Amino acid sequence: MTTHTASLFSIATGSADPIYRQLVEQVRRLVVSGQLAPGDEMPSVREIAQALALNPMTVSKAYGLLEMEGMLARRRGLGMIVADTAGSAKPAERAALLRPTLERAAREARELELDPRTALDLFAAILKEAP
Repeated sequence: MTTHTASLFSIATGSADPIYRQLVEQVRRLVVSGQLAPGDEMPSVREIAQALALNPMTVSKAYGLLEMEGMLARRRGLGMIVADTAGSAKPAERAALLRPTLERAAREARELELDPRTALDLFAAILKEAP
């Protein structure tokens, strides 16, 4: 069982997405990508709140939502862990996590008046560059 620190998370203060939603999405991505595995201990609400200068209620809300959807599980007196069923994301679920990012990129491409082929070629090139 691995213990993770609050350094896994980052908050974009200028984002239109509420902070609790940013935390939820980051946990989802970390679990789906395998960076967080079933049984891994999550940082405490207090640890994340202090590290990111957030209200603990914001972190608690994110954890509560993740628990309700089955991504995290609460252990009495010990904190949250990644749920046993959390790592079994299907390709369609992984693609759904990428969709909001691609929608933002598509909106920016339209604002920059890039034709779809140029945007797709750029995306393909970036995919090849990624580690």
